[in-house]
Amino acid sequence: MLKHSRQRDSIKDFLMGRTDHPTAETVYSHIRETIPNISLATVYRNLTLLADLGEIRKLHTGEGPDHFDGNVAPHDHFVCRSCGQVLDLLQEGSTPVRSMDGSPFDGKVESKQTFFYGLCPDCVEQRPEAEDIGNSISRR
Repeated sequence: MLKHSRQRDSIKDFLMGRTDHPTAETVYSHIRETIPNISLATVYRNLTLLADLGEIRKLHTGEGPDHFDGNVAPHDHFVCRSCGQVLDLLQEGSTPVRSMDGSPFDGKVESKQTFFYGLCPDCVEQRPEAEDIGNSISRR
């Protein structure tokens, strides 16, 4: 049985109330507002424990630090290559898992995590119209 922890509860509550996907550093800076004596090591330890318990998701985006998600329901993520923002992509239905040759997969899938990469809506909006891929290639 896991001992109750005010720090762990605060971290989980913080993540559950967010739709973005903060890093451990962001979690730490916000938790310090209510628990000033908490250490960064305590935040990392509790984030890892909560992820191991399946109460939050630890997202390895392939670049930069890990991000954390309070939403453990199945969904995919979009990672912006420009600003690093991680966004939820809602999943409509589910496709059955198949093996490489297309036959049904007989194993037991316990989890999945899919990332899509590109530019988020904010970064697309900030790009000048003339800087589309075709124009940037033709100028080289």
